[in-house]
Amino acid sequence: MHLPVTVFAPVSIGNVSVGFDSLGLALQPVDGAWLGDRVHVSAANEPAFTLLGRFADRLPADRESNIVWHVLQAFDAALVDRGGQPVPVHLTLYKDIPVCSGLGSSACSVVAAFAALNEFHDRPFNDDELLRLMGQAEAQISGSLHYDNVAPCFLGGMQLMLQDQSEVALSLPLFDELYWVLAYPDVLVSTQAARALLPPQYSRTTLIRFGQNLAAFVAACYRQDQALAMALLKDEIAEPYRAELLPDYHHTQTQLRAMGALAVGISGSGPTIFAACDDLALAQQQAAWLQQNYLQTEAGFVTICRADSQGTRTVEDQ
Repeated sequence: MHLPVTVFAPVSIGNVSVGFDSLGLALQPVDGAWLGDRVHVSAANEPAFTLLGRFADRLPADRESNIVWHVLQAFDAALVDRGGQPVPVHLTLYKDIPVCSGLGSSACSVVAAFAALNEFHDRPFNDDELLRLMGQAEAQISGSLHYDNVAPCFLGGMQLMLQDQSEVALSLPLFDELYWVLAYPDVLVSTQAARALLPPQYSRTTLIRFGQNLAAFVAACYRQDQALAMALLKDEIAEPYRAELLPDYHHTQTQLRAMGALAVGISGSGPTIFAACDDLALAQQQAAWLQQNYLQTEAGFVTICRADSQGTRTVEDQ
């Protein structure tokens, strides 16, 4: 018997500055609010799709144009290959994260849809199989296969990508005392456009610094050396080229550091930025400043988060 199910998938920071296409961190607001997408699956006489949520109007109403509908087709095909029998379902996507936000918006939809369909069909796929299906679906939007949003969104925590290995990602130890201030200004920055700004080649010096910083950051995580880890949150690969896409980014970065941020960076390909700090009062001051100075429209938002160690989960409808 196929019972209705709703799955929530949280937002994530891709790259986390120091790990271009290699690091991702799932987040949840400290006030208990949901920051991510939900997908509801129920049995139906024939396949159907409904689009709801705060940012539903930013997506085409046509189901054939929505990634969640393509997820359903990919899941059914994989289920048939496994010897299973798909049943008609009604998919409802609650789109509560804006597209092209730098918060893993497409990953939220993809992950929630796959996980909900898997639960609805009594879990025919294990986590590793699901994760690989998620990555392939996400690649349809981003234009390349990378897991730095889908892995933390699905598994939770901070994930280090292990592409072409037997495992897709490796979970890194978290710094539980850190607060992550997110600010989405509501300007359009597409992932593909942001990637187009990056140079086709990098200097040897840049690549050495990138490798040293990422390796040392991973070591700092295992040593639980927060000061060292925060000092290493530097983006050698993307930020120098993408900063121009964000509203007065360098001034904002300087201001947040002056207000006590331990690190400031671009979330994914932007335009959302993050500031990390270990004091809630400072995080609240930074959030208030960003609310007044970084947001460009009323649809923008600022929120204070902690690392989300749980990742994707089934929830009750609200």
